[in-house]
Amino acid sequence: MNGYGADRGDLDRLLAAVARGEHGAFGLVYEQLFDPVYGLASTVLRDRAQAEEVAQEVLLEVWRMAFRYDPDKGSAAAWALTMARRRAIDRVRSSAASSAREQRTRLGAVPWDQVSEAVEESLDRERLGRCLDRLSGPQREAIMLAFYGEHTYPEIATKLGVPLGTVKARIRDGLIRLRGCMQGS
Repeated sequence: MNGYGADRGDLDRLLAAVARGEHGAFGLVYEQLFDPVYGLASTVLRDRAQAEEVAQEVLLEVWRMAFRYDPDKGSAAAWALTMARRRAIDRVRSSAASSAREQRTRLGAVPWDQVSEAVEESLDRERLGRCLDRLSGPQREAIMLAFYGEHTYPEIATKLGVPLGTVKARIRDGLIRLRGCMQGS
C-alpha cells in the first residue's frame, strides 16, 4: 500500500490524486479498472484485440480527463465504464459503416448525378426548415443549439436556464416530431 489505498472504495480518491498529477496513483487506478473496462468492451465488441484497444484508449482518457471526474455524479468505476461502453459502441458503429462502404465499393459505384443530388439536398433543406417551423419555440431552440450550435445537453440547460431533463425532453420530443414531419411531407 503506497498511501493511496487499493480498495474499490478508494477509487474516487485515487482518481483525484491522478487529477493532481500524483505519480503512482494512475497505476492503482489502472489495476482496478482494466479488467472491468476490458470485460465490458469484450462484451460489446466480441473481439479481444479491439476490446484491448478500447480498454487502453479508455484508460488513457481516464488519465487525461481525471480532472473532469465529479464524484457527486456517480462512482469513478461507473464513469470509466460509461466511457468504455460509449467507445465500444462507437467502434462497432464505425466498423459497420466501414463494412457498408466497402460493400458498396465492391458492388460498383452508381453513377453520381450532381444535379439531381443538389436538387434533392435543396428540397430536403426546405422540408427541414418547414418542419423546424412546426416545432414549439423551446423545442426548436434546444435542437438548434444541439445540432447547429454543437452544444452538449448540460451546456444547453445552462444557456437556457432550465433543468437538464427538460432539455433532453425538448430535444427528444422535437426530434420525434421532426422525424414524423420529414417522413410525412
